[in-house]
Amino acid sequence: MKVSDVMTPDVEAVNPDDTLKTAARLMGDLDSATLPVGENDLLIGVITDHDITIRAVAEGRDPEKTTVREAMSAEVLYCFEDESVDDVSQRMGGWWVRRLPVVSQDKRLIGTVSLGDLAVGTAECEGARIVR
Repeated sequence: MKVSDVMTPDVEAVNPDDTLKTAARLMGDLDSATLPVGENDLLIGVITDHDITIRAVAEGRDPEKTTVREAMSAEVLYCFEDESVDDVSQRMGGWWVRRLPVVSQDKRLIGTVSLGDLAVGTAECEGARIVR
């Protein structure tokens, strides 16, 4: 089974020129501590609630004027849509992450996958009964 079989295809991303306030509001709306940062459909970074707190607020920066680009992490953990669920699940466990952006081979952001997505997909593949 491939990641594309279990991922969530509708991904919310912020633009690097958005403000931290915009990113924080979107995080609140989505109940997510992490957002991918995309530019021209390419994954270029990730912004977390920790980034906003430590790299901006703690340094006295104004969240209404500071851009996502100024606080984001440019080094991003991600997976490809055609990778196996088992391989990605093992890597996520080793990285201690619960969610990853999913990209196409040309690194276009196409979705997200969570440990829950991987667990449900694996269980369905093995014939387990899933109650939703």
